[in-house]
Amino acid sequence: MNNFFNNDFQGASFQIFSTHHLYGILSVILFSLLMVFSLKKVNSPKINDIVRYFLAYALIIQEVSLSVWRLSVGRWELATSLPLHLCGLGIILSSVMLIKKDKKLYEFLYFWGTAGATQALLQPDLSTFGFPHYRFFQFFVSHGLLVAAVIFATFILNFRPKFKSIYKAFVITNIFAFFIGIFNFASDSNYMFLAHKPETASIMDFMGPWPLYIIPLEFIALFMFTIVYVPFMIKDLKTKSNRLEVEN
Repeated sequence: MNNFFNNDFQGASFQIFSTHHLYGILSVILFSLLMVFSLKKVNSPKINDIVRYFLAYALIIQEVSLSVWRLSVGRWELATSLPLHLCGLGIILSSVMLIKKDKKLYEFLYFWGTAGATQALLQPDLSTFGFPHYRFFQFFVSHGLLVAAVIFATFILNFRPKFKSIYKAFVITNIFAFFIGIFNFASDSNYMFLAHKPETASIMDFMGPWPLYIIPLEFIALFMFTIVYVPFMIKDLKTKSNRLEVEN
């Protein structure tokens, strides 16, 4: 059990697209699908509220648990331990969004929770903490809950982004990045990987040195935001087509 929480993990380092990595991704997908399928089948507003609050408080609890672990093993630092990466911000704001049923927060959190968290799940920054370390499980639980939160809001609360939400999310992301970039400079930190690339392998390795890699990241973010909006675009086109057929 000590090794489960140890700062000096004696197990294997995390390997991208290893069996354990793929199981982690699959668990997130299955949890989200089963959640929506079950809630749709039961169709109970009371149970929906229970799940909504469960997701909201689970998001906060796991984030607190990460800080507690870092403090207990001497890893808590101002430069690395604040929830200032995009997913960390998304986790805090998603909890608020679920509790308040806030559509304005959802409008950009949808993109953070689908495009952003999905990218993080595909390329985790876990370094030496492979399976079965606490940090491995905490990472997939935190990002999985972020994905589940926006899926719950979309399919159970019936929230949805608009086309202009793509640009709102893009602008809001850049506003956050601007202020976090200033904080990085003042605290010698690397939140949102704006100061340098992550230590583990990532797509940024193919984008040139700092700060050049930030430019293609902007285009990738806008492209990913557009891609995750496509299902709504298709739905709108079908609705419009059906309406025209009825009118004719």
